[in-house]
Amino acid sequence: MNNYNNSCSCNNSNNECENNCIQEILQVINVLQNNACPENCLNSCDRPALGGGGNCVVCNTRPIMLYTCSGNGSPWTMPTTRTNTDCTSEGASGCSNVFRVEKVDGCCCTFRVLAPNTDDTSVYPYVATDSIFTMNINCICSIRCLNDTYVECICG
Repeated sequence: MNNYNNSCSCNNSNNECENNCIQEILQVINVLQNNACPENCLNSCDRPALGGGGNCVVCNTRPIMLYTCSGNGSPWTMPTTRTNTDCTSEGASGCSNVFRVEKVDGCCCTFRVLAPNTDDTSVYPYVATDSIFTMNINCICSIRCLNDTYVECICG
């Protein structure tokens, strides 16, 4: 498990992200996903290449979990569809806490929600959804990187 802690304040009135380790890691992940390559190196969030081991020929996603400043240790959860709006109730269906970095722009990061793959014949654990959200990086205190994988229907 790779967690990177960062003292943060969602009330940053200057909206500055200088020296923000979370922003730097998200930018690295975004670049790697845009240039997906099959090499595998150190097992950390900011390792310099996407990989997946012997079973994954080409990986295009480094799935992550987000933890916010006010989340009390629970991962950030978002709906897997644009029509579902409630992920606040315990055990809410149609929600996921696994995301793909789509874009990093200053202090803002756009994420795609990944849903668990329900196809029992697939070796890939996640599928892409049309649910996308943007978050202020200053509100993210920790990220957890999951194993690199291939996600179908990801457009570069």
